[in-house]
Amino acid sequence: MKAAVFHALNRPLVVEEVDDPSPASDELVIRVGRCGICGSDLHMTQEPLFGIQPGAVLGHEFSGEVVELGSRSKGYRIGDRVAVAPLRGCGGCPSCLAGEPSWCERMMLQGGGYAEFATATDRQCLKLPESTSLADGALVEPLAVALHGVGLSGLAAGARVLVMGAGPIGLGVAFWARRRGATKVVVSDLFDTQSELAHTLGATGFVKVGEETASRVHAALGGAPDIVFECVGRPGVLAEALVHLRPRGTIVMLGLCTSPDSFVPFAAVQKEAKFVTSAFFNMREYQVALDALDGGQAPPHAMVTETVSLEAMPAAFEGLRKRTHQCKVMVRP
Repeated sequence: MKAAVFHALNRPLVVEEVDDPSPASDELVIRVGRCGICGSDLHMTQEPLFGIQPGAVLGHEFSGEVVELGSRSKGYRIGDRVAVAPLRGCGGCPSCLAGEPSWCERMMLQGGGYAEFATATDRQCLKLPESTSLADGALVEPLAVALHGVGLSGLAAGARVLVMGAGPIGLGVAFWARRRGATKVVVSDLFDTQSELAHTLGATGFVKVGEETASRVHAALGGAPDIVFECVGRPGVLAEALVHLRPRGTIVMLGLCTSPDSFVPFAAVQKEAKFVTSAFFNMREYQVALDALDGGQAPPHAMVTETVSLEAMPAAFEGLRKRTHQCKVMVRP
């Protein structure tokens, strides 16, 4: 089969022939229908701390069609269309049995979606409704990540929310915050290219970062935010979040910052700010995210701004290292 293969840090992925996958006893072989390009994959191909090895095939936001069954796999038939949750746990520990494989001691983040075929255990897969496309199936993972962060935030009906960062996770947070009862949701970003999309997903306002950002955010919200979601992942953003936050408010960290960061502790202490970190999701949230897609009629569908072939994928991947008009780029192997 063809796959986009990682060879070394800071080098483009290379599309080449690799061995077809064979299923373990509890696995399914899936013909990949769509795979979203995720910002974390961009980080993984640049940062040594992730430990990605030469020959790896990345891509963890994927959906597809079951084409082969392992000898002990259950619940699926050849031809079923599935969304794959990329959190692979042991399947038998208390965390896995509770639907939280992210906290399994043997958890690994499953890749493989940048290829024609991939494997996944049966417990990682959810069947797609007939009305749900493969493209929507590949949106489930980032939507579940956003939902998890909103769930951890303690958001109450009537809340004022600031979302820092207009990438797919930030826009997903805006979507869920409005669905969960936030009265005002403002998205801020260095660029205004996603302003229309942010409003489509439920934002009530958009602020381009610049002069007097805090006063413009507060004006758009009608006051300081109760919750700030940090969805940027770069040094300095937490300090900015503290400037915006109301006293005794909450900052939720969803951005993937791999560099040291700092802020003045007194800025947090004087507000009694609460910091919450958010990673991954649980399988209940994964199902809720799938259900919310509503057969392609729900607003998150608009996040898919381009679909590329596997051959064109490495160039598209590198292009996303710079800010463009793109939101979620899908690969169609």
